[in-house]
Amino acid sequence: MVSAVFHSPLEPTPAPHDAITNAAISAQPASASGQNHLKPATAPAPMPGRDWAALSRGFWLAVLPPLCGLGLLVGLWALVSASTGNSIPGPRETWLQALEVFSNPFYSNGPNDQGVGWNVLASLQRVAVGFGLAAVVGIPAGFVIGRFNFLSRMFNPLISLLRPVSPLAWLPIGLLVFKGANPAAIWTIFICSIWPMIINTATGVQRVPQDYMNVARVLNLSEWKIATKILFPAVLPYMLTGVRLAVGTAWLVIVAAEMLTGGVGIGFWVWDEWNNLNVKNIIIAIFVIGIVGLALEFALIKLATAFTFEEVKT
Repeated sequence: MVSAVFHSPLEPTPAPHDAITNAAISAQPASASGQNHLKPATAPAPMPGRDWAALSRGFWLAVLPPLCGLGLLVGLWALVSASTGNSIPGPRETWLQALEVFSNPFYSNGPNDQGVGWNVLASLQRVAVGFGLAAVVGIPAGFVIGRFNFLSRMFNPLISLLRPVSPLAWLPIGLLVFKGANPAAIWTIFICSIWPMIINTATGVQRVPQDYMNVARVLNLSEWKIATKILFPAVLPYMLTGVRLAVGTAWLVIVAAEMLTGGVGIGFWVWDEWNNLNVKNIIIAIFVIGIVGLALEFALIKLATAFTFEEVKT
């Protein structure tokens, strides 16, 4: 009965002399091959040539596509310039003009004749003030709207109604209320920046896992601790996404707003050069606007990467 449990009926029982032979073999000292088998294996040495090839390939994959895109842009630009009889300045003429413009970017010959550096700084200052005010109002408003269902139902129709309105449509209201071009431009930046922050923050609050809120209810946490210990860490990625969208929109809008309000700013500089029929400086301003916007985007991506665990997509 015991053999029926522990042995299969088809398994042969070893003979006595076989058992003795096996015991003798197992008692023999390990051979040279057994010693080699027990010797720890060593990892193969890395090949410097292969590592260098991988680094070189990664470098060219990161650098070559942008260079090809830039070369394509310059080629199309030169082709369009030649086909229009040089009414649009070509890359070479614009480059020479850019060297002259950036040789002294911070000159000042009066309130309406300043270098490109002062104009960029004036625009960035307006964006910073308008965006800062929008963050102070929009992020807490997004938390409250996302936290309480009644307020969400109350404000969602208003946000859906006002958000599609072009920011420039608010510029005359700003001129009427504030009686000045600079506050009106800041007001326009405030309006265009506040919606992404409210919407993304409220969405993040509403997507906090219910298990987190159940734990807070069991622990009888106050509303302040819920906001600071649970909601804020969970909502931070959504909030930073709203900040990125708001800054990009603000930089787009300030150029158009300054064209209409005048004064000092990169938008006013573009419009002033158009009135002087200086197309080279207009093209230079286009590249300056793009480079500044790219720098702002890169800085915000680094900020988002530092405060979140997920990779931020560009």
